[in-house]
Amino acid sequence: MKPVALFVTCLVDQLYPRVGEATVRVLERAGCAVAFPAEQTCCGQAAFNNGFQEEARVLGRRFLDVFADAPAIVAPSGSCADMVREWYPHLFRDEPALGVLARSVASRTYELSEYLVRVLGVDDLGARFPATVTYHPSCHGLRGLGLREEPLGLLRAVRDLRLVELPDAGQCCGFGGFFSIKFAALSGAMLSVKLDNIEASGAEVVTATDVSCLMHISGGLSRRGSRVRALHLAEILAGS
Repeated sequence: MKPVALFVTCLVDQLYPRVGEATVRVLERAGCAVAFPAEQTCCGQAAFNNGFQEEARVLGRRFLDVFADAPAIVAPSGSCADMVREWYPHLFRDEPALGVLARSVASRTYELSEYLVRVLGVDDLGARFPATVTYHPSCHGLRGLGLREEPLGLLRAVRDLRLVELPDAGQCCGFGGFFSIKFAALSGAMLSVKLDNIEASGAEVVTATDVSCLMHISGGLSRRGSRVRALHLAEILAGS
């Protein structure tokens, strides 16, 4: 069994625990022994993105302490994985000891589909999900971690799943954390375009690697009265 530590992220922990449970089932199906460090909290991304670097460093130090000895850290979120991997070394660049630890932890932190495909070499989890599905690539996963074929390859291997293309898939959904609060009108306009494209795809389900995007998208779909459901990639891969 491959030992991994689950970094569950704030939104999954507080709002979508079913995604955390599905992530554990997927990792175990892939041959992993999953540990859950109960002391974990936020990675600090919300504070960091809004310019509160000292507050982000406080949370970052806790993250580094909790996950210091983990052989691999896997999160059901490209956004949070990108925060640890790309920005922790920057955040602790002036603290030599923590800087070394930050780079080490960053090198062992992965988004779920990234870990399955790039590290474990898994492309088929034996899942079954009878539905027409389209995939929305989240900005941090696509542009931060370079995730392109990893989620799509996993979806193509799911039995009875029909994968359809999402028009202008690379366009942001307009969430962006506090972006959607600070620039609500712009965020709403971007979401409207994304929802039009999702519905035009003919999909019954839209999926992504981040519940933050899916929360935004599912809210918009609900307000439209759409029958399209939003599910995290882990929920589909955990299907039997």
